[in-house]
Amino acid sequence: MRADSVQKGGSLLSYGLLVMTVTHTLTHVFQNIHTALFPILRGPQEFNLTLQQLGFIAAIPYLCQVILAVPLGILSDKFGSKKMVLVSMAVAAVGSLIASQAMNPVMLTIAVSLVYINTAIYHPASYSFTTRLFRPRDRSKALGIHGGGGTLGMAIGPISVSVLMTFFAFGWRLVYLFWFIPILLGVFLVLRVRSEPKEDSKDDVSAAETYQPEKSSMFTMSFVLFLVFLGVRMLGGGMISPFLTVFLVDEKGLDTSIASLVLGGSTIVGLVAAPIGGVLASRFGEKRWLIVSLALAYLSLGLGVAVPNVYFFVTLYIAHGFCNTLGMAANSAIMASLSPSRQRGLGYALFFLPGEIMGVIAPILAALVAAAFGLTSIFLISLIIYMTGLAVLRFGVKV
Repeated sequence: MRADSVQKGGSLLSYGLLVMTVTHTLTHVFQNIHTALFPILRGPQEFNLTLQQLGFIAAIPYLCQVILAVPLGILSDKFGSKKMVLVSMAVAAVGSLIASQAMNPVMLTIAVSLVYINTAIYHPASYSFTTRLFRPRDRSKALGIHGGGGTLGMAIGPISVSVLMTFFAFGWRLVYLFWFIPILLGVFLVLRVRSEPKEDSKDDVSAAETYQPEKSSMFTMSFVLFLVFLGVRMLGGGMISPFLTVFLVDEKGLDTSIASLVLGGSTIVGLVAAPIGGVLASRFGEKRWLIVSLALAYLSLGLGVAVPNVYFFVTLYIAHGFCNTLGMAANSAIMASLSPSRQRGLGYALFFLPGEIMGVIAPILAALVAAAFGLTSIFLISLIIYMTGLAVLRFGVKV
């Protein structure tokens, strides 16, 4: 398909979806780099940080997202997806340059905050673009491909830490600089998009559905409870992810580079899981498939924590990441069905807001729990939180 046009309800191989998938990768490539570096950054040769200080470095970027999320969603609806995606790429580029020169924790936190603000700009715009580009029956499939791009970015960030520092003798600052050039490629790809869908396809909604007055507003009970589910789920995940590499180094005896590979490996399997999950969600129904995939993810994590063997834990943690990502497209498609097309940017800003709020709370809470009861206790508490969120989805959200 030509780069200068966008075909609504078109092929899953369309240029528009390709651009959103590639830029999604570039947007998320920075997300897990700083947490992969935590075992190094806390050392005396770098910043000599405590667990609590690491928790604050993980939390502050999310706080920036919380403050800006809703205004950025409104701006996405006002100015359009293409302009906002370009802005997000520019912010990511600036953040990567600052991180490459960071000489103290404050400077690094500012840089990481910028690359997190990049995602807050990017998500409402790109998800609006993708959901408007495809009919409802194809949305889960398209969002699976789009989500696979983001999953790839979250995976190759920490993997690049291991590869570049181990095999090419890069310092951690050069890892950030390495990703500056691909960001420029993303800008070029977006500039070649000449038009974008402004509304859903004509056959997106049946006549009966369009007549229902509640469809004109996002703020139904199901919408609110879905946000509650997202927040509870993200609280559980946000407690684990910042301290996974520290847990693997301190409790399981792995090398920092191997721990980074585990962090990346648990995410890169989502490159396969995301599109598969999109197809299965379109076949079995988004809510049903999301419940099944999350239940399998939590079962894998629980078994991994229960058995002390490190290889067993790594295998099941990667399985946890795979099953978690199987539900990604369904999760995104549910939000599209709960929000009107004309407010889709705001809808997706609110969709990511609970995770951003919990991103502020969870690392600090996890650091306090780990300091009091040990790193393993983080996983046990997170499992309880996960199951609470699953109950809210099962009994509270009507799609």
